[in-house]
Amino acid sequence: MSHQTPLGSSVPQVNCLDLWRAENDRLVRQAKVAQDSGLSLRRQQLAQDALEGFRGLLHSLLVLETQKQLGPRLEGRLMELWNSVLHVSSLPPELLPALHHLAGLQAALWLSTDRLGDLTLLLQTLNGSQSEASGDLLLLLKTWNPPAKASDDPLTLQDAQGLRDVLLTASAFRQGLQELITGSLPRALSSLYEAASGLCPRPVLVQVYTALGTCLRKMGSPQRALLYLVAALKGESICGPPLLEASRLYRQLGNTAAELESLELLVEALNVIPSSEVPHFLIEVELLLPRPDPASPLHCGTPSQVKYLLASRCLQMGRAEDAVEHYLDLLALLLDGSEPKFSPPTCPPGPCMPEVFLEAAAALIQAGRAQDALTVCEELLSRTSSLLPKMPQPWKDARKGTKESPQCPSWVSATYLLQGQAWVQLGDQKQAISEFSRCLELLFRDTPKDKEQGPASNCEQGYTSDVELQQLRAAALISRGLEWGASGQDTKALQDFLLSVQVYPGNGDASFHLLQTLKRLDRRDEATALWQKLEAQAKLPQENATWSLPLYLETCLSWIRPPDREALLEEFGTSLQEPCDL
Repeated sequence: MSHQTPLGSSVPQVNCLDLWRAENDRLVRQAKVAQDSGLSLRRQQLAQDALEGFRGLLHSLLVLETQKQLGPRLEGRLMELWNSVLHVSSLPPELLPALHHLAGLQAALWLSTDRLGDLTLLLQTLNGSQSEASGDLLLLLKTWNPPAKASDDPLTLQDAQGLRDVLLTASAFRQGLQELITGSLPRALSSLYEAASGLCPRPVLVQVYTALGTCLRKMGSPQRALLYLVAALKGESICGPPLLEASRLYRQLGNTAAELESLELLVEALNVIPSSEVPHFLIEVELLLPRPDPASPLHCGTPSQVKYLLASRCLQMGRAEDAVEHYLDLLALLLDGSEPKFSPPTCPPGPCMPEVFLEAAAALIQAGRAQDALTVCEELLSRTSSLLPKMPQPWKDARKGTKESPQCPSWVSATYLLQGQAWVQLGDQKQAISEFSRCLELLFRDTPKDKEQGPASNCEQGYTSDVELQQLRAAALISRGLEWGASGQDTKALQDFLLSVQVYPGNGDASFHLLQTLKRLDRRDEATALWQKLEAQAKLPQENATWSLPLYLETCLSWIRPPDREALLEEFGTSLQEPCDL
């Protein structure tokens, strides 16, 4: 352990441990200079040099050779070794500071790898408590009081007390996020308050404030939530999570302008290239936090996912021009190959790629750009032609002895439906009727095998719920019926409206169009019976739908909805009181 010198030499022997300590103290001082340096380039260079020095110092320890050989076996019995060391009765007191420091490093490693059971046992051992009542991780960390190191100990960048404070903040934040995700809101609020009051650097404080905003919004305190989000957004750099949560809060408050502005800022924030960071010397809270999963309020998604959310909200709120701009930007982003997989995180199961095209086409029609909508629909069909049915005639299932038609994804039918609406806007009734008929041919040939009552599960694979399929059929029948009526062919219109009522009795729009057609055809008795039925239904309490439809279909249905049902019923009731011509 020492360098040999010739006999009689006056040069003192130098211990290897002394050399190691001298180099350690020099590197610690260099790292502290790097931390205090205001010049980013000089700071980064000093930090990099110090980091390389620490790595070299670490590799100079012979212990590493032993650890390399015993690593896998050692990992499995670490807790056993800690118990053995901490329960040694003859442990020298001067080793306690170093031992607690090492325990802090072990705790940080176990927290970052979710080994919370081992971490709890370690803290119980350090605190001298093994009772079940002491299983609260935050309480154990608060109770842990590492002994102070002596003045002549080697220099360190971070002592055990500093490690404990970091562990406490990180544990409180992790626990609060998990409680927020699982819906334990009061407990989450308490844990997040604990994290906010701890050792929180600005980037972590922004995340804590965002989570507090989410928690308070869900607890019905939007104004308090807004205060935390405003605090999170203060500063030089704007982060994504508080902007996304702000958009949710403004949506809940009905402030559409602020909601959309928040989403626009979020798109900009996600497109900013992050600057290179100086290497970490300290174990900081950020290093002990897990990556946000889609259920976390800190998960923002990709720029394309947020762009989709912005586009869809504009379409839902009737801002067709803005929706068109965002949808076209989104399609350009998705089709250039930089985002091969698209699955927005905000509304699972989320739309698939074809539905994004359909929503873009619906937005274009809504904005009066029917020709562009046709182009988008044609692009969709050309890119997915391999999914279209190959056999126009029914084929026979040899095993069942029955004839079946090849399955066709619902969005293919929906594409023809939207093309029909585009031709309606362009004033070509013949072409519109042709597209609606093609849509209906596919829809009545296609029967979903899954009888789920709800939204489609995966449009790319052709899975469609009964409700969506019925609504698609009704929309196509009503759309074609309206064109028949506009061209003076009320008898054909009547057939389509009657069939739409049969395929989806819950669609009131079809009944109102049917009533108007019966009136034009002067079928007074049938019209009166239908009017009485609609009058009775209007007086019943309306039930909220337990399912949702794709946005493109909701938009399409809004185009064929009678403008004022109550006025129509009142007008028809008045006409019944007029004497009929004999």
